[in-house]
Amino acid sequence: MKIAVVGSMNMDMIVHADRIPLKGETIKGNGLEYQPGGKGANQAAAMAKLGADVSMFGCVGDDSAGSRLVENLRGCGVAVDAVETLKGVPTGQAIITAGGGDNTIVIIEGANGYVNVDYVSRNRERILEADIVVLQNEIPEEAIAYTIRMCSDAGKTILWNPAPARPLDRELVDKVSYITPNEHEVCLIWEREHDQIDSLMEKYPGKLLVTQGEKGVSVYIPDKGLQTIPAMKVEVKDTTGAGDTLNGAFCAGLARGMDELEALRFANAAAGLSVQKYGAQAGMPTLEQVEAALAGM
Repeated sequence: MKIAVVGSMNMDMIVHADRIPLKGETIKGNGLEYQPGGKGANQAAAMAKLGADVSMFGCVGDDSAGSRLVENLRGCGVAVDAVETLKGVPTGQAIITAGGGDNTIVIIEGANGYVNVDYVSRNRERILEADIVVLQNEIPEEAIAYTIRMCSDAGKTILWNPAPARPLDRELVDKVSYITPNEHEVCLIWEREHDQIDSLMEKYPGKLLVTQGEKGVSVYIPDKGLQTIPAMKVEVKDTTGAGDTLNGAFCAGLARGMDELEALRFANAAAGLSVQKYGAQAGMPTLEQVEAALAGM
């Protein structure tokens, strides 16, 4: 099965510290590095590293960061023929503070703002060659809506990772196959309290997959009820890209013919491996590593 990712490509500037500073506080950092990122590119890289046939649809600027992002995806095994390089536009960037097993992220849109309806329309036929189409919320809202309707009409499997969180059109939610917020995002999107998440998953059986950090990932399966797959017990070094790894690995699992629960177990193991290394794409595991981890569980 082929997968198309329509989404963002960012260069991540990662500041490492013992912990995340409080509001208004200055603390000492332990290091600074630049790593390829962006939710779309991260998820595409995770899929490719796990052996999936995946194409990236996005935009970068005509700068060194853009060139590095494209080359890194190509090196991971992602098809990048549809990625456009825009003159006079900076590549998207993320400013990340990582410390104490957590992170904060600020996104600067840059070229990602040009992954618009016109771009999707121009790449319509190539996107619809895929069996699974994956979206996030780091490209223009109208492009996401256009892509979901286009792919739904074509009968494609659609995964929507609604991050960063914002209110969602319920018509679009109904059209996607899977929607994958974390526990904080699901409360913001549906304006619910944390103790109401279980009932919300029951309302969207097999569709709403909620990631919960160290608690794992949950989904309501008809005839089986609420299913929670606990996270791996590991030493966490950097959670940057863990959610993207899970989303990418879930799609890779589906593409390999797994059912939803099998694919979630596969994805949960991949995410557990990813947090043991620094960097989003750099920390993503290979298929052999995930299979070995599952065999040892």
